[in-house]
Amino acid sequence: MPVPRETFLSSVWRDGIFKDKVLFCTGGAGTICSMQVRAFVALGGNACITGRNAEKTEKGAADIASVRPGAKVIGIVADVRDMAAMEAAAERCATELGSLDFAIAGAAGNFLAPMSQLSSNAFRTVMEIDTLGSFHTAKAVMPYLIQSVQKHKNSGKEEPTGTGGRIIFISASFHFRGQPLQAHVMAAKAAVDQISSSVAMEYGPHGITSNVITPGPISGTEGMERLSTADARSVKESKAKIPVGRWGEVKEIADATVFLFSDAGSYVNGVVLVVDGGAWRTTGADMGSTWKYPGFFLSGAVVEGVKGGKKSKL
Repeated sequence: MPVPRETFLSSVWRDGIFKDKVLFCTGGAGTICSMQVRAFVALGGNACITGRNAEKTEKGAADIASVRPGAKVIGIVADVRDMAAMEAAAERCATELGSLDFAIAGAAGNFLAPMSQLSSNAFRTVMEIDTLGSFHTAKAVMPYLIQSVQKHKNSGKEEPTGTGGRIIFISASFHFRGQPLQAHVMAAKAAVDQISSSVAMEYGPHGITSNVITPGPISGTEGMERLSTADARSVKESKAKIPVGRWGEVKEIADATVFLFSDAGSYVNGVVLVVDGGAWRTTGADMGSTWKYPGFFLSGAVVEGVKGGKKSKL
């Protein structure tokens, strides 16, 4: 179903800034990543999204393509944990769409669980999807990003062919201060941040930029379904703890993406751009009205009331 433009993109951006450029995005059918890709396509680009679910990925690609007449968006079934699969997906993207100029490492997994109920397999799964998946994505797309930046120079001036050769990793802020129920994700995302830093340092000399976008609580996303309950009191308390007093919108993550990929972001490299209304400054051990700290851990209770919530075997 077509999504109104104002839902995923601010009006400040000039149409056509990504004309004939190609974006490769893992997890591209997700609630946040799909809007990032949608914004890119609306501004003239084409795209390739990957995912493990064939139906969701193919439908997501078709839906994103509807944002602009003539847009080309390919959906590829590929598991980010499989290096060979990611290399094949990147090659197909570059071959069918003519290039691979930008990339988003967005595939991720998350759920709430105390360490006492977190199995080794569950921990490993998140590490493999988030961390290993981000590494595989970077490795798979880098040869094409180097080719792109050779054609579209990162000179600090507005090149006639536009920009290219940029990658964004999607992370989280839990590891900044520590967050109960998120041992697996804190470990995984801390590593993702450092993968981005390594790319920034090692591929910066080629002209590549590598940055992280760290979303905060974003309304209407699968992440919020997995990390918070829907009761009115809990939602109100959650919003009250955020300095700007509200949850974010998917458009605000898409706008950050456009900024980093545009000429305006040419000299931004090795940065963690936190888009959370200041939430990470005021949160930490507190888990809101649903799971009180430290009583929840002393009780041995199970996380309930969220999507995907379950007790893992030790």
